[in-house]
Amino acid sequence: MSEKSKPQSISRRNFLKGFGTGLVGSSLLLPRIGTAQQVDNEKMKEFLRNGEPISLKVNGTQVRAIVEPRTTLASLLRNQLQMTGTKIVCNNGRCGGCTVVMDGKAIYSCHTLAMDADGREIVTVEGLVNQEQLHPVQQAFVDEDGMQCGFCTPGQVMSAYALLLEYKKPTVEQIKRGMSGNLCRCAAYPEILQSVRTAADYM
Repeated sequence: MSEKSKPQSISRRNFLKGFGTGLVGSSLLLPRIGTAQQVDNEKMKEFLRNGEPISLKVNGTQVRAIVEPRTTLASLLRNQLQMTGTKIVCNNGRCGGCTVVMDGKAIYSCHTLAMDADGREIVTVEGLVNQEQLHPVQQAFVDEDGMQCGFCTPGQVMSAYALLLEYKKPTVEQIKRGMSGNLCRCAAYPEILQSVRTAADYM
């Protein structure tokens, strides 16, 4: 998938004029969260001086936020959007537990700044579920027992999802290469590989 060009930046003033839901922590949130928490005025002013406005789509919902430049995408997803399916394990861009899909490509969200997701489309493991129905990739991991402790599973699922967006019927070598950035401390790799092959059949 070709990388999307980023939209023109928006000013903090214009961002706040259209920003009716308030701020929570180091960003602001989704309409579904409801009334935003009240923030002390002085803390708000300090935050606005240090924060930058971003706009991105997460699991099909447009999100506008103000984030500090150091905020990672993983932190935004987990701490502000409450999408805790995205796991922070090594927090070093090495294990793949924090994998999400950005514009159709698997990325490490712990190694991606939230500001770099401005204008992008993000899918997390929560976004694969259709109401109560598991996505075929998720169902395949259940059916093939592609997990042990399960802590790495969300990242494994998202890498598999991104792989199957690129290859409808991946070869074993393509699966191994596509999943190579995800570590499983329980060493359930044969079951993970079979889960991806089954997911390809389901899809």
